[in-house]
Amino acid sequence: MEANMNKLSWKARLCRFILVKVFRFEVISGPAPVKKCILAGAPHTSMWDFIVAYLFYRSLDHYPYCMVKASLFWGPVGWVLRRCGAIPVDQKSKSAMVRSVIHEMEARYTFHLAIAVEGTRRPVKKWAKGYHLIAKAVGCPVYLCIFSWKPRRIGVVKEFVLTDDANADTIRMQQEYEDMHIVGKHPEKFITK
Repeated sequence: MEANMNKLSWKARLCRFILVKVFRFEVISGPAPVKKCILAGAPHTSMWDFIVAYLFYRSLDHYPYCMVKASLFWGPVGWVLRRCGAIPVDQKSKSAMVRSVIHEMEARYTFHLAIAVEGTRRPVKKWAKGYHLIAKAVGCPVYLCIFSWKPRRIGVVKEFVLTDDANADTIRMQQEYEDMHIVGKHPEKFITK
């Protein structure tokens, strides 16, 4: 581990320091081992999840991308969001949002797209299926990722193999997360059934 840390950029080492020493998270994996993929993350119960997930991936010297509503991209805030890997999307049109992300993924050589699979920070029984549509369109794998707050662990857990049935896959994914016994920052906001 120490030899690998020496090869990391100063930015990655700083992110690792903040993640481990300040936020006290245990890093349980490296990055997804492919050029393009969907990083399906859960549980997403707080904006802090974005911060620790970003610190995690940057601590590995990798750049995560994520979708952020287009209305936030104004002035210096837009510049900062783009520097952090945010892609502006129109949330009013789900199909336009998915098309713009697919276009971004196809245009780049490497692209790890982080998606909060619940689709919101509120407790929801039916998770969003955009991850499935994007992965199938681009032809990339999906990896299950966790940011558990008790105990504090973060990482890429495993590849999640898709079928052609988005509904069945999402139910199966929810069960996989249920079986991991992970805890969100706000536990009452994370439900899988």
